[in-house]
Amino acid sequence: MEYVLPVLPLLIAALVVIAIIREVHVVTIHDYERGLRFTRGRLAGLVDPGVHITFGPLTEIRPLDVRPSMLPIEGQEVLTADGVAAKVSLVARYEVGDPVAAMTRDAAWPRTLYLLLQLALRDSVTRRTLDETLAARRELGPEIRDAAAGRLAALGVELLEVEVRDVMLPGELKRSYASVLVARKEGEAALERARAETAALRSLANAGRTVSDNPGLLQLRILQEIGGSSGNTVVFGAPDAGLVPKAPSAPAASPRSGRSTRGDADA
Repeated sequence: MEYVLPVLPLLIAALVVIAIIREVHVVTIHDYERGLRFTRGRLAGLVDPGVHITFGPLTEIRPLDVRPSMLPIEGQEVLTADGVAAKVSLVARYEVGDPVAAMTRDAAWPRTLYLLLQLALRDSVTRRTLDETLAARRELGPEIRDAAAGRLAALGVELLEVEVRDVMLPGELKRSYASVLVARKEGEAALERARAETAALRSLANAGRTVSDNPGLLQLRILQEIGGSSGNTVVFGAPDAGLVPKAPSAPAASPRSGRSTRGDADA
């Protein structure tokens, strides 16, 4: 007992020091973060980036990342104005503009951000038919952003941009739209073929008129083909009558010469 009493104050002091050290925390706030200091449970303000020391029972610093972030909104089935169940997904880009409001005005502001975007998406799609929704894909994003931005601003969150990622249709509608697209492309191809055939017929008609006005062109064309061909070439056809010189016709026999001829033959 005589040896324990002198050491007891040292043991108590060591325990107190260990307890104090365990309650002392070192918190590092980076440049892309904001630190909120709480003293005895009350918000005391923001702290600058750097290394800070807190004492557990009295002070606390909570870091909050304020870098711009992307949030995917998974596809949810929404009934359009014409009763079609379309599954629409979004992607949103946001940043925390007011760390104090984001930390103190909502228990889970990321979850609130997700739900508000879903509600804004549902409101925008239900006012349109399926065809209008597909045609207004680029307009839906800004519309949803404007609808949710006001309520999110009260939470200290700023929506930078919202875009529609996918619009997924039921299987039967996909097949219907695919058949419509195929029919449209086939019609365009048939129209192009008709235009090509019309142009070819027009060219043939022009060539026919040119040959009719200039008969010698056909023979010149045949000679060009023969001259440009290689190997054995057989040409079937008859020259144009206008290009072949006519043989001189025999003079008609006079009656006198005819009688003399008959006389000579009789002789």
